Amino acid sequence: MQLDPDNHKNTNRQETEKRTSPLQYGNQEKKNVYIETYGCQMNFADSEIFGSILLKEGYTMVNEVGLSDYVLINTCAIRDNAEQRIRKRLRELRAVQRQRPWMRVGILGCMAERLKTQLLEEEENVSFVVGPDAYRKLPNIMSRVRGGDKVAATELSNDETYDDIEPVRLNGNGISAYISIMRGCQNYCAYCVVPYTRGLERSRNPQTIVDEARYLFNEGYKEITLLGQNVNSYRWEQNGTKVGFPELMAMVAEISPSMRVRFATSHPKDLSDDLLHTMARYDNICKSIHLPVQSGSERMLKLMNRKYTPQWYLNRIEAIRTILPTCSISTDVIAGFCTETEEDHQATLEMFRTVRYDSAFMFKFSMRPNTFAARHMEDDIPEEVKIRRLEEIIALQNQLSLENNQKCIGQTFEVLVEGASHRSKEQLFGRTSQNKVIVFDRGNHQPGEYLMLKVTECTSATLKGVVVD
Repeated sequence: MQLDPDNHKNTNRQETEKRTSPLQYGNQEKKNVYIETYGCQMNFADSEIFGSILLKEGYTMVNEVGLSDYVLINTCAIRDNAEQRIRKRLRELRAVQRQRPWMRVGILGCMAERLKTQLLEEEENVSFVVGPDAYRKLPNIMSRVRGGDKVAATELSNDETYDDIEPVRLNGNGISAYISIMRGCQNYCAYCVVPYTRGLERSRNPQTIVDEARYLFNEGYKEITLLGQNVNSYRWEQNGTKVGFPELMAMVAEISPSMRVRFATSHPKDLSDDLLHTMARYDNICKSIHLPVQSGSERMLKLMNRKYTPQWYLNRIEAIRTILPTCSISTDVIAGFCTETEEDHQATLEMFRTVRYDSAFMFKFSMRPNTFAARHMEDDIPEEVKIRRLEEIIALQNQLSLENNQKCIGQTFEVLVEGASHRSKEQLFGRTSQNKVIVFDRGNHQPGEYLMLKVTECTSATLKGVVVD
């Protein structure tokens, strides 16, 4: 099926305002900002971008909503339950606003871009909505809403990358950091809202990425994750100089052999052997690849407009296993997409058995407004069937994760220590190059150290180990 991008023409540019009764704000200018972030790593990276913009304008970040004058909620629109969480959170904030009547709430990110002024009309305690490409306008918008205006700024851009902004690191561990290398997507998967909420693909100047990574390393960070909706399609060209994703990975890895480099997320159609060979050349490029499959059925992949077949996908898996034999592989999958049959579902289970993923993000299909599926397909799989198929996928993946982790018992891995275990302050946890979590006794060790750990036992989600000399 040939998909049309007719619902995305970058014509949804708007900045509107509606007057409401201004609230008494007092003589003192209040500029305390509390940021809440929902969704993917890209959203956390975006929060760090607009946090930096606001800090430069004299705003102060606070870590309690009860201290804030502005609450900024950075949102996700990938699934309906993500948006429902935001709606619930807005209801909770009304109680805080009754105690702090001057407090203004703003919705940022993909949900703001999707709903625009509709969100202002439906949620009376929301004062402003700002899309992913309008964060530079935040200081001006926040100044306007103090007087009671309601403002929507949801202009998509073909060139905004924020590459001149040094993000502020919010609530991080001081060890791992994200760097956005590109924005937008133009794959137009039938189920996905991203091309309509984040615009078309555009890549950052590679030198700004390298400079940001070097700055973070000099500040003590030990691990950098390069982010994009599809990092493999990173392309930058200027004055005859061309840089693709493999070249960019090498440039970042060469900053220091003691700084780990990760990336997310790869699209199977663009995962090249050049990238795999680059990963093999550098020990500090982590041997972990997230490669969303979404379905094991060729018919479903065509309906989803994924632009590859199961055979192509398995060819990429074989290339990973050959070039990077120690590499872990994770994935995304959707259960119950439109018209999915039991045969299609069994093909997905067979794909899992063949690849033997280390982990997976598994979801039942949720129809999103304005996507190709919403405009041209019917959400015809009963909810109970979606749930049953999803549970079967989850059960299989849990089994595979356990079996994969059991193979690690007795092996020794280099681990970057990230922090205290959630279960006990007497234990620390870290991650291997393969992105596997290992828990171990604290002893005299601290976050930020590299340690060699021997795996002694495991669950499907976690390894347990001991420090070795």
